[in-house]
Amino acid sequence: MTLPALFDPLRIPLIGSPLFIISNPDLVIAQCKAGIVGSFPALNAREGEGEPIELDRWLTRIKEELDRHNQANPDTPAAPYAVNQIVHRSNTRLERDVEICVKHEVPLWITSLGAQTWLNDAVHSVGGVVLHDIIDNRFAHKAIEKGADGLIAVAAGAGGHAGAQSPFALVQEIREWFDGPLFLSGAIARGDSILAAQAMGADGGYAGSAFIATAEANADERYKQMVAESGASDIVYSDLFTGVWGNYLKPSIAAQGMDPDNLERSDPSNMDFGADRQKPKSWKEIWGAGQGIGAVKSVVPAAELVDRLVGEYAAARKRLFDLTA
Repeated sequence: MTLPALFDPLRIPLIGSPLFIISNPDLVIAQCKAGIVGSFPALNAREGEGEPIELDRWLTRIKEELDRHNQANPDTPAAPYAVNQIVHRSNTRLERDVEICVKHEVPLWITSLGAQTWLNDAVHSVGGVVLHDIIDNRFAHKAIEKGADGLIAVAAGAGGHAGAQSPFALVQEIREWFDGPLFLSGAIARGDSILAAQAMGADGGYAGSAFIATAEANADERYKQMVAESGASDIVYSDLFTGVWGNYLKPSIAAQGMDPDNLERSDPSNMDFGADRQKPKSWKEIWGAGQGIGAVKSVVPAAELVDRLVGEYAAARKRLFDLTA
């Protein structure tokens, strides 16, 4: 598979996934300078009544800092950045946020919870690339039919809203009919996993949970430490908190007085991305993470994490070369 030239500056084929609340300009800039795609949800740029448009300021800062980096480092330019748009009826900011991103000519867009032709057309009008995240082959077909350029396959084990299918099955079914850009999400926390995703047929990996435990991430220090101290057995899959199935840290659920092994069910009608959404106060500290966090041992700068992934990726490639030599 051939990726668009947009991805040429990457040191390893990896996208840092957009993390709700956590991804901010500091993290995105650090990821891009380190050589992977940095991204953030447009809704993370919170706004209060009467305040300037925060999303516009975030994009201005990201572009200016990456431009300065590229001028100072022409031989090692930064990777592109991406903005995630939640394409759900409850997101009343969507059209306005799309207009702002079009104005800034955002190079890479990640769309979630709904594929829309008008949005893809807007991205293409400024030469951007759209990757739509999906949890099964049916949604993959819909996304490409609506004009998405590529896909993010969110398989079992991914942090936050995650699918339930094996990455082997999901990638296999998509590659039977689609040869465009495809990134795999689901327990991608080591360089070995990125290479494994490519071996399956994906173009690269999509990682989020490991970046929670970074210095730049906008996460509670207790959250960062919990990620560093937890493993796959500390993750529970539930739809209670948002109406959509996702993976969460059991210790954070237990800390709110709930039994993480006996949670109630919810339904998709509870999804709400509006500015005035209300959730139980205790749920604000229910923290998401994927099953790959066993690879995270400490809180480090994002650049240090990327360096680790780059080293592991190179070592994994060498092991495979030695096996086939």
